Amino acid sequence: MGINIDPIEQHRLWQGKIEIVSRASVKNAEELSIAYTPGVAKPCLEIEKDYEQSFVLTRRNNLVAVITDGTAVLGLGDIGPAAAMPVMEGKCVLFKEFAGVDAFPICIDSKDTDTIVNTIALISKSFGGINLEDISAPRCFEIESRLKEICDIPVFHDDQHGTAIIASAAMLNACKVTGRDFSKARIVINGSGAAGTAIAKQLLRLGVGDVTMCDIDGVLDENNPKLDDAKIELTRSTNKAKITGNLADAMFGADAFIGVSAPNVVTVEMVKSMAKDSIVFAMANPTPEIMPDRALAAGAAVVGTGRSDFPNQINNVLAFPGIFKGALAVRAKDITDNMKIAAAKALSGFVQEDKLSREYILPTAFEPGVANCIAEAVAKCAREDGIARG
Repeated sequence: MGINIDPIEQHRLWQGKIEIVSRASVKNAEELSIAYTPGVAKPCLEIEKDYEQSFVLTRRNNLVAVITDGTAVLGLGDIGPAAAMPVMEGKCVLFKEFAGVDAFPICIDSKDTDTIVNTIALISKSFGGINLEDISAPRCFEIESRLKEICDIPVFHDDQHGTAIIASAAMLNACKVTGRDFSKARIVINGSGAAGTAIAKQLLRLGVGDVTMCDIDGVLDENNPKLDDAKIELTRSTNKAKITGNLADAMFGADAFIGVSAPNVVTVEMVKSMAKDSIVFAMANPTPEIMPDRALAAGAAVVGTGRSDFPNQINNVLAFPGIFKGALAVRAKDITDNMKIAAAKALSGFVQEDKLSREYILPTAFEPGVANCIAEAVAKCAREDGIARG
């Protein structure tokens, strides 16, 4: 299919991007009696006796629910659960195509946190993992946190953690390319919603020198009465340099910039004011915070975006298929911070150092072995963290 194909017409032809395919043959009475009644009663009773058998005798072992409330869909915003369905279906396709993981889209018609949490908790016994998707901040933080306490399967908000894993892996390699000591680098993040917050926390866990967080009002300041609890928490671990002012003030002398914010908010002058051979990840979609050619002309050495038509695409599809594949393989109860770090390091290390360049800091999604590399690292870490059940 070429890029000139009309997406509406193609979706009309598809009438959905996924379908249910039977793994059991039911072509005669004997096969029917095994797959359904009376034979099916035996695995039911086994699971009643031993809950862990539900991961062995059913498809739970390889099934992820992709769940949204439709409030923060791509760059489209709050378009509602029905309108979010094409994206959720697409996500399910990516799970299957890149990691062999079965996924099912679920769109919840509610913006009430309690309702969403209870709904997901009540259906969680049908799945091996929960992928939260396109839920607006700050509710997404509470929803994920509460579900992680309630559910005995991994709950992962990809807009937060998938983005953070990809961005941090890219930053590790960009620092290598530019000869930087990651532990001494100062990174500015513009956008302190779900993705920006998770990126900051991931970079800090990996040992970055300092992170300066900005939002529409400038550098995050704990004395700002507009800040919610999540942003106030961020101020306690970021901005060691005690910078004040706006985004331009934050970027002055910074080693790197990560944008998860809005189009065209970074100027050529801002990039020129950064440290020599700076790193710019302008990830707003479809229009980045600054176009790559302008950032490069202003002195940036490594530039990444969220787009596929420029080098160094920073895209979640590199992370979430392998992360869930690894977690499901060992029946992990959770996806821990250590597992996220392991995933980032595995992805960073996938690109051999002799292949690293200013235009190649991450593999593409189509390079063989990416998902397996991440899955192996995640599974190993889950065992080390003591949360693996298989």
